[in-house]
Amino acid sequence: MTTTGAQTILYPVKDLEKAKALFTALLGVEPEIDEPYYVGYVVAGQHIGLDPNGHAKGLTGPTPYWHVEDIEGMCRALLAAGGETVQEIQEVGGGRRIASVRDADGSLLGLLQDP
Repeated sequence: MTTTGAQTILYPVKDLEKAKALFTALLGVEPEIDEPYYVGYVVAGQHIGLDPNGHAKGLTGPTPYWHVEDIEGMCRALLAAGGETVQEIQEVGGGRRIASVRDADGSLLGLLQDP
């Protein structure tokens, strides 16, 4: 199993409009995705996402999402290595699938597989 790196960072937000204003000012670009359920930016190949439902999904702060080729296999490997499932694998649109695992120290590891 391989990863192409942590190319996506998701931020759980409580007020999407305030967060969008702040990140637009910080990044200097308008969002590429601007929906009530998610706002996403791409800057220098890095995807930054604002998730108003992130806290309900177990996100406690900014979470790196590691891009993987086999999300099922990577989840099994991380659980076998002592990780704990936080968010089961789910499709989030366009064939993209995500999941998250907590390591022994409580840090969240997001996993993302594109179609």
